[in-house]
Amino acid sequence: MAKILIVDDERSIRRTLREILEFEKYEVDEAVDGLDCLVKLKQNKYDVIVLDIKMPKMDGMEALERIQLIAADTPVLMISGHANIDTAVEAVKKGAFDFISKPPDLNRLLITLRNAMDKSSLISETKVLKRKVSKAKVQEIIGESNGINQIKATIDRVAPTEARVLVTGPNGTGKELVARWVHEKSARVSNPIVEVNCAAIPSELIESELFGHEKGAFTSAVKQRIGKFELAHGGTLFLDEIGDMSLSAQAKVLRALQENRISRVGGDKEIQVDVRVIAATNKDLRKEIDAGRFREDLYHRLAVIIIDVPPLNERKDDIPQLVDHFNKQICREYGISPKRIEPAAITALQSVNWTGNIRELRNVIERLIILSGEEVTKSDVVRHVFPSSVARSPRLKEVFEQFSNPEELHKYIEEAFSAYKNN
Repeated sequence: MAKILIVDDERSIRRTLREILEFEKYEVDEAVDGLDCLVKLKQNKYDVIVLDIKMPKMDGMEALERIQLIAADTPVLMISGHANIDTAVEAVKKGAFDFISKPPDLNRLLITLRNAMDKSSLISETKVLKRKVSKAKVQEIIGESNGINQIKATIDRVAPTEARVLVTGPNGTGKELVARWVHEKSARVSNPIVEVNCAAIPSELIESELFGHEKGAFTSAVKQRIGKFELAHGGTLFLDEIGDMSLSAQAKVLRALQENRISRVGGDKEIQVDVRVIAATNKDLRKEIDAGRFREDLYHRLAVIIIDVPPLNERKDDIPQLVDHFNKQICREYGISPKRIEPAAITALQSVNWTGNIRELRNVIERLIILSGEEVTKSDVVRHVFPSSVARSPRLKEVFEQFSNPEELHKYIEEAFSAYKNN
């Protein structure tokens, strides 16, 4: 059910419009002036706002300007019994969807509301499509630290070759992004990059996923299936978390790499494939080899070039750039202007123990954008980030449990930051 906010200082007008709109099956909320409208708009989401112009405290034109900052995609329908053509034109220029004189014509009001909601739906659908398109594009590798600059230089040298690449590093550091840039800068860029998450596929299904299967190869094989090796023909196959692959699947991958040929599960025919393999893992494959869980010959086939992605804790100088990037990216997805982040908040973020690496940082920035005001402050970081960071450190948790309330905790952290900065 569509939700409409009626903003008018005249109670009789609000009551009349409410009765009309509720009869038409709309959910209706009311505000008595522009200030009340802004308060309700921060607490709720509306499909359309019906906004009077002449009101006390804050008139409709000023409220319209504020609405454009808070909820720019919400259509605003201006109404007034004292306005003229110039006022109507000014309202539309400032972002109003339409203008209707009081007393409003019922048919025109309902048609205009439907048109406004159609526009709102189109904006939402467009945002979703833009988000999908942006995700399909390869994002930039953000950072200027020595480790990141070395990775960029290695990609530039390795990508044009056909050398296999093994990307190592903890979870959340951006191994997939490195693999995608190797493909993006290679001669295979016009062909697909096909990803296989080896950790997410059961060991009994990984061979079928990689090499495909023939109809009737096993109980649920009701039709022939093309595997990832064939789908990536002419392009790149990205084997993510290869350290979790079963030994039997490793043997078949090794054979495919040696001979550039595969056989589907349940089939005898050998199929020629032209695939560049990039693998990634968060495990120490040397230790896995010693433990008998990974084939040493496969390791040497994959590790022609090794790119090690450092954890975020080793590249904290990149955090300001990463924060700026995620701030712009997330605010663009939400359809709002990027928020200002005070320098002290950046310093606070640099002091966090980032066990989840870049993935955790992005989630934290999204949390701060949602929960903070017009500016992200150091207090916001202390309030919304540090409790979870402290929980990961037994020593800090022990210290922080000494405080009886959040205000004492926040004061303690403020003093700690000041002491750290002065030293």
